[in-house]
Amino acid sequence: MVNRFTCEEAFRRLDDYLDRELAAEELRLIEEHLGDCASCLQEFTYERSVLEGLKGKLRRLPMPEDLLARIQRKLGEAEPDPE
Repeated sequence: MVNRFTCEEAFRRLDDYLDRELAAEELRLIEEHLGDCASCLQEFTYERSVLEGLKGKLRRLPMPEDLLARIQRKLGEAEPDPE
């Protein structure tokens, strides 16, 4: 039995793939699919360029001086995940 992703399966994992949040096997299957499917490769390339452009613009926005401290305080108040 060949274990491959279809276009639909690959697209369901698009965000996690771009964020590198997949297990090694899923990552391998996506990369294998992208090597075989020009249509998906084009879509993934486009999505990556949009995300990189957005991240670049967000990095140029000024951050309020106390924002990082507020975020860290809120994270410290958050309950740990019960896993």
